[in-house]
Amino acid sequence: MLAGYSFRPRGWALALAAAGCAAFIALGNWQAGRAQEKRAAAAGTQRIAVHGEFLPQHTVLLDNKLRQGKPGYEVVTPLRLAEGIHIVVNRGWVAASPRREELPRIDTPAGRVRVEGVVLDRLPRIMRMGAAAPGRVRQSLELADFSRETGLPLQTFVIEQHSPADDRLLREWPRPDTGVEKHESYSLQWYSLAVLAAALGLLACFRRVAKN
Repeated sequence: MLAGYSFRPRGWALALAAAGCAAFIALGNWQAGRAQEKRAAAAGTQRIAVHGEFLPQHTVLLDNKLRQGKPGYEVVTPLRLAEGIHIVVNRGWVAASPRREELPRIDTPAGRVRVEGVVLDRLPRIMRMGAAAPGRVRQSLELADFSRETGLPLQTFVIEQHSPADDRLLREWPRPDTGVEKHESYSLQWYSLAVLAAALGLLACFRRVAKN
């Protein structure tokens, strides 16, 4: 009990506090649920292992890829499986040459190789205006467009290679931004507002005791 105050419940204050608490808790639960969904999706990443032969004549370099603050490229090459299936493989990162007009040397393992990695639904994408210009160096690569360009019947997914290879490429892939931390932060904010609403509702019910 606060000195000099008495607790006298006010219906409107308690009703507003209850409504505010319910709304804020519901929003907090929703954000917490979204975080759990994204955490589960990240944990369910599908791993894959295939055998095939790289087609280096169709290698593409995805530009403006940084590793430890250094500019470079991600090396993308189609892999032909024995069954005639073709899968695009994001093989790894290579540093850019000091002179931008000089492309780095790309070593591609010859013959049949084993590639292990994770399945992605697409390659890293940046905002672009219009169709991507063909060429060895590109900002982004759409699988459907690349399939028509090369004449290869490509699968609708990409392998991000994690297995080692004698190609001098760096395979330290950036951690995917799942947004879990953002949703957890939002849920904490909503729960804090629920506590604040309850506290304000209770404070509104205290009235100063008149002195005789």
